[in-house]
Amino acid sequence: MATYQVDTLLNNAVVLLQDPTHVRWPLPELLQWLNDGQREIAATKPNAWIRNATIPLVPGTKQTLPADAVSLIDIVRNAGTTGFIPGNSIRLVSREILDTQIPEWHTTALANAVVKHYVYSMLDPKTFYVYPPQPATGTSQVDIIYVESPPNASIGGNITLDSIYAPALLNYVMFRAYSKDAEYAANAEQAKAYLSMWTAQLGGKVAAEQVSSPTNIGGFNPNVPRKV
Repeated sequence: MATYQVDTLLNNAVVLLQDPTHVRWPLPELLQWLNDGQREIAATKPNAWIRNATIPLVPGTKQTLPADAVSLIDIVRNAGTTGFIPGNSIRLVSREILDTQIPEWHTTALANAVVKHYVYSMLDPKTFYVYPPQPATGTSQVDIIYVESPPNASIGGNITLDSIYAPALLNYVMFRAYSKDAEYAANAEQAKAYLSMWTAQLGGKVAAEQVSSPTNIGGFNPNVPRKV
């Protein structure tokens, strides 16, 4: 949970901008850029704001993510018809495999409430398909992990993302602030510099996570099946 205060971050921006009375850059404007920055970070680095949830499926194969979802990360397991019964794991497969091996995989004749596989494409990020198709009655619920659009932070509260992203958010606010007067050469250069720092910070965070991830320890490759 984030513990970094919005007021602290915006005050730091005000000091850097040398605008203590908020004449050129009003606080509501800075706050809007902060919230824009949170959404940009979530879009650039999906695990910055993820949610675990149990959702009900609808009859058939075609399913829709929750309204607050940006994209799907994984479907972990079946959760029974009530959502409280841990069930079989669910594996991602390519649509081409199902289309080739089971051309009729969308038909209700194959319906079963227990999901074995799911199909997903970032070209249609809010939709996924399950196999077998869900029956007209007694559909299953499944445990999923998805990217959620970060709720707006507010004055007097904390930033929505983890506190580790506060420096990057400050650089994003500064980038947007100087972009407001980018017709002046000096401000355009300042905006460019802050944008570069924001990009470098996110890139560095991604690189650090790749190195320290448990899946990278001992040469582990999650795409290669291993005996347990």
